[in-house]
Amino acid sequence: MLLVLVVLVVGGVAGDYFYLNSLVHRVNVANEAVRYNDTENILLVGSTSRCALAVQNKAYGLCSQGVTGVNSDVVMIVHLNFTTKRITLLSIPRDVFVPNARTTGANKIDAALYQGPSQLVSAIENDFGIPINHYIELNFDTFASVVNVLGGINMYFPMEVFDAYSGLNITHTGCQHLDGYQALQVVRARHLQIRFPGDGPNHATWPQEGLSDLARIRRDHEFLRVVAAALKAKGLGNPVTDQQLASAIAPNLEVDNSFSLSDMLSLASNFAGVSIGSVPEVTMPVVLVETGSYLYQGYYYGDVEFPIGPDVTSVIDQFLEIGPSTNTMNGKPLPTPSHVSVSVYGGTGVPAQATATATALHQLGFAATVGGSLTPVGTKAETVVYHASDSPSSIAMAEAVIAHLSGPVVMAIGPTRGGADVTVVTGSDLAVLASPAHTTTRPTSTTATTTARATTTSTAVIDPSLVHADPSFSAPTPVAQPLQPWDPRSCGPNGTAGP
Repeated sequence: MLLVLVVLVVGGVAGDYFYLNSLVHRVNVANEAVRYNDTENILLVGSTSRCALAVQNKAYGLCSQGVTGVNSDVVMIVHLNFTTKRITLLSIPRDVFVPNARTTGANKIDAALYQGPSQLVSAIENDFGIPINHYIELNFDTFASVVNVLGGINMYFPMEVFDAYSGLNITHTGCQHLDGYQALQVVRARHLQIRFPGDGPNHATWPQEGLSDLARIRRDHEFLRVVAAALKAKGLGNPVTDQQLASAIAPNLEVDNSFSLSDMLSLASNFAGVSIGSVPEVTMPVVLVETGSYLYQGYYYGDVEFPIGPDVTSVIDQFLEIGPSTNTMNGKPLPTPSHVSVSVYGGTGVPAQATATATALHQLGFAATVGGSLTPVGTKAETVVYHASDSPSSIAMAEAVIAHLSGPVVMAIGPTRGGADVTVVTGSDLAVLASPAHTTTRPTSTTATTTARATTTSTAVIDPSLVHADPSFSAPTPVAQPLQPWDPRSCGPNGTAGP
């Protein structure tokens, strides 16, 4: 929703646009996809780069003192439908482990930005099949500047909370006024400690919340709703406010070179009537790999998450407003199984897993063959469905296969093996489904927020002997992330908690 704010404000200040446009940083982004079905997807990234800040801030860590890491703390995709004027937001957890995070191989998705925007776009398109049409990157200053221009925001804290990493330190409950820096502490908090009834005043003894970034995502979604409400109260369309907001936002933006003046003005005119607070916000479903620090090919990667099939595939289809038999990259039909050759390799050391998987895929009509076993990459692994190139037709063949796979599963760009169109390297908890699952996502109201709920229709497993449930994996995380009792939220009348 901050994207909507950016577009409506910067694109709406048409009289000063050329001046404001000169303040925006431009970057070349390769692999941007084509539009189809009169829709567009914009990647919104929150960068951790301290060196990109115009004014260094000790509270964030100083570039001059070696805090030079570049990661994407926030990875959100905004889907815009120009026909229905509908907007949907999808968050990708930063700790999702994907094969193409970097050109050197697998890593967390947030590590892709280290090699530039093009690499992050490439990872999202090749590993998830989500087409990206434009790119917007924000930094720490963006969030703080917007809040300060609005005169601060009010948030209700039902419990005392503390985060040593972001600096958040709420010592009393109730509705509190936050300036830009304090609001940023809320946005960045992912190591939250909570004071429950009976706990003493020393936050060192307070229990720490689990879920890390997943918890932060739900709070960020609520934060954006609070900012949207504050903006509405301040008056979008007020020339003075718009000018101040645009001047605060523009210098802290990095956008792709193809995001033109006409594009921004078109978005501003098409979506000016959208109620930002009603935009559905969904989160990519994952399973937590509860190993402390994930060991992959001899390296430790800390806490990681795996995308979970068929939930992810279904949620992406729903997000893009397409059916389960549609190529996500161009909106055309997926190839039928008989037109896709698949080689299957065992990736876990589980006896006969590759043979059982290939047999199940063959029963579905794929030209499936067994290619043998590969050295396991670790004690737990995702099933990887490789496609030979980043062309929509190649990705479509992988999508035709992955739609039938259940468990931790992800796509990746090549190489394929054995001369096949697609290669499947089996991972933990793999099962083959008789038909693709379908997810229905709809807005729903709760006492905490208005968000989206998803229901996945399960399908039969072809060969139950394939399923070997690993108890160390968590249950799939929900697409809708409801606020928890300790989460900050909007303020209601007379200092009470808001809706």
